[in-house]
Parts: sequence; C-alpha cells; structure tokens
Amino acid sequence: MGDELKPFVDWNWCARNLGTVVFVDARWYLDGSSGKDAYDAGHLPDAVFVDMDRWLSGPATPEAGRNPLPEPEVFAQGMREAGIGDSDAVVAYDDAGGVIAARLVWMLRSTGHTAAILDGGIGNYPGDLSTETPLRRTGSFTAKAWPADLLADISEASSDTFLAVDARNRDRFEGRQDPIDPRPGHIPGAANVPCRENLDSTGNLLPEPQIRTNFERAGVLSAEGTIAYCGSGVTACHNLLVMEQLGMGSGRLFVGGWSQYGHALDRPVETKI
Repeated sequence: MGDELKPFVDWNWCARNLGTVVFVDARWYLDGSSGKDAYDAGHLPDAVFVDMDRWLSGPATPEAGRNPLPEPEVFAQGMREAGIGDSDAVVAYDDAGGVIAARLVWMLRSTGHTAAILDGGIGNYPGDLSTETPLRRTGSFTAKAWPADLLADISEASSDTFLAVDARNRDRFEGRQDPIDPRPGHIPGAANVPCRENLDSTGNLLPEPQIRTNFERAGVLSAEGTIAYCGSGVTACHNLLVMEQLGMGSGRLFVGGWSQYGHALDRPVETKI
C-alpha cells in the first residue's frame, strides 16, 4: 500500500483491504447543510466523520479566504479524535464525486500520510449503510507544518511564472454569475478545468484519457508549474489529485482561492462575457 497508493481507489480495492484502512466520511455542503446529519442518517460501516469547518479549515477572513488551512495542531487533533494515527491509511468519501473529500486527502498526502478518495463516493458502496458511530481509540497523529513547496500565495497565483488552474464551474469562471464572492470572474490568464467535469453523471472519474484531454484542451500539459485554485481551496484539491492520478506530477494549491482574490480589490479581474 504505502507510497504506491494512488489518489483514487475503487470499491473493489477497498473490499480487498477491509480492516487495513480507515474510512472517513467527509461530506460537507456549501449551502450550509450539515454533513454530520448526512453521516448520522447513513454512512459506510465503521466510517468516522471528520468535520470540514472544525478540523480541515481555519477561521474565515476576507484576507485569508473562506476555508484557509487550519493550524497543523488543529488538524492533528481532529485526526486523533477521529481515531486516525500516523501509520493509518485513510480512504475518504463524500456524495459529490470526491470533490469535497479531496481536501482531506490532499491534506493527508501533502504531509506524508497514506490517503485516497473512494471513486464514486458513498453511492458506490454495494452494501447497507450504517447509522452506528464506531468506537475508535484516540489516534497518535503528529502535527506537521504545511509543505511550502506545495502551496502558493496570492502573488504567485497571479504571476506569469505559473499557470493558475481554476476548478470552479464555467459560469463562475467566466463571470456570468457568482452568488458567493464579491467580484465575478477569474485570475487573469488562468485556465479553467472545472473539477466536476472530471466526473461522469454518476460521480465516477471519467476514463483517464478523456480527463487528460480535458486538461490538455485548457493548456495544462503537466502539473509542474501549475497553481490550482477554486472558491476557497476545497475543490481545487480534486484537480491536484486527478493530475497526480494521471501521472502529471504535483501542482501547488492557492488555498485562499477566489474568496481571497475577489476581496483583494487592487488586483485585476478577467471575465469572458
């Protein structure tokens, strides 16, 4: 398993490795609906719930964005309380094709842990869901600094040195509407690879050649030299993990995303309308 584990695994892989991985329910909703309520209503047997707002994000501010990375010790505490230790392999899932679970998986993988997204999410589990919360011992999880070489700041994201890759839906990228952030549009010069276009209608990854074509059509030939962003550093992780899955290398995450850039009124905005 270990280093060979790719960012996405299917249920067949999970079934072969039952008892050796920790399943994490990472459901979270931009409209404020409760992921914990969804978990309580039915989740994979023995899966634990990890709350995005409590453990996977720091305090929101206009300067940092809606979902900045938490302090490493906060993240570590969340993992410990979920019963996850340094040596555990994690498979995270959601009900959105992995675009939410990607945040946790990226955070784990970027700090040297073994983690993957369940391709297709909860809908690909073939058995009955559970409403029981598993009892797990507190894990031994070490806090580690976020890796500087995998992160980018607002200046780097808007620099000609890098290619910014926007994971938001096309209507928001083009500036036709933005119900969340103060200015519609995108970082000038950015490419648009909507993360949800990595998926088919059932939430499973498209065939890898088709996904690669989607990236290449947007001008993304390699992850090297790219900076991924979205609204607030959540779904951009999906693009980063997909590129890694395709063997394109490792890009960097601008975690502040459009929720930070849109508030920086001194920076230019581009639209396609």
